[in-house]
Amino acid sequence: MSGSGPFQDKPTIRVDALSVARGGRILFEGLSFTAEPGAYLEIRGGNGAGKTTLLRTLAGYLKPRAGRIAFDNAEDPALKLHFVGHQNGLKPTISVASHLRYWTGLFGGAGDADVAAEKLGLAALLERPARTLSQGQARRLSLSRLVLAPRPIWLLDEPAAALDANGKAMLAAIIDAHRAAGGLVVAAVHEPLGPTPSQTLTVGA
Repeated sequence: MSGSGPFQDKPTIRVDALSVARGGRILFEGLSFTAEPGAYLEIRGGNGAGKTTLLRTLAGYLKPRAGRIAFDNAEDPALKLHFVGHQNGLKPTISVASHLRYWTGLFGGAGDADVAAEKLGLAALLERPARTLSQGQARRLSLSRLVLAPRPIWLLDEPAAALDANGKAMLAAIIDAHRAAGGLVVAAVHEPLGPTPSQTLTVGA
């Protein structure tokens, strides 16, 4: 299974002495790491430790309290990354096929919606509205944007939530293919996804 071909731009994420707060409470501080092309970083920590907040800060949705985030070899980081949160972000009345077409256009993808549907196990569900999908099927649909519009940086928040064993194997294969193409993955997890991480970060410890 292939997520994309080799990337022309292969960014590196550099984080230095990062401090993040939420609701006036400091979640973590002094966090530093580097994620280079091909890297897979797992972020771990208990509920409320700041895993999601860290991902959202890396994505540029939140401003850090202190510290620095740099994207080497990426002039416009927002156009080089996918953020997939724990919410699937689906429109209940819209079909699977319409979601695939919409995301292809939204993210400027050159991907084939039919090919993506096949890879994600959605080919038999194209005409079904999102509200009729199981939680696992909905998660597969949410993850389809990763292969519809290849971008080198993936920020994933509990991406395996609701996936069965086959779905988890599918996700692991997509991550491995993405890394092989020079992409990098930072994922917040409660348990290992399958691929061997190049680094594990624990927040809120």
